[in-house]
Amino acid sequence: MAKAKGKPAKGANKEVLLIASKVRAAVKDADCNFAGDAIEGLNAYVHWLVQQATERAKQNGRKTVRAHDFIVG
Repeated sequence: MAKAKGKPAKGANKEVLLIASKVRAAVKDADCNFAGDAIEGLNAYVHWLVQQATERAKQNGRKTVRAHDFIVG
């Protein structure tokens, strides 16, 4: 894959938390195409979700993140 020129995408230097091949397969199963930068965007979103969930757990006096900490709304 070619490297993008210019400023790196937001969250691009964060560790990848996803299995790209599995995500690509899920998108393909939905009869859609998967852009080269899509995994970076999804990874940044997952990092944000983890950050939000850990903050919620801490605000509730817990060190354990639970499923409901990821639910927004």
